[in-house]
Amino acid sequence: MSNEKFKNRMIELRNNKGVSARDMSLTLGQSENYINHIENGKAFPSMTVFFSICEYFNITPCEFFDYEQKSPDSIPDLINACKKLTNEQIKLLISLADNMKK
Repeated sequence: MSNEKFKNRMIELRNNKGVSARDMSLTLGQSENYINHIENGKAFPSMTVFFSICEYFNITPCEFFDYEQKSPDSIPDLINACKKLTNEQIKLLISLADNMKK
């Protein structure tokens, strides 16, 4: 894992959540520049803080490192919504998703 990928993932997840680096830092109980230091490549979080970061984003550490998932915190909502659909509606949703990838 490169520092570049890690910091880019932090930025992506934070932007998806719509919070500033300062607010995230303070919510995690860190100094106001803590997340900026990570995103600028000046620091890595400790394991304890990393787990807190994952909890903050409501994702697992595995989901943090799954760089293909752009909005891992939304996947459970999508799954719950799909549970209420008919088989035909699910097939249409899959078709729509496949077409969106192109």
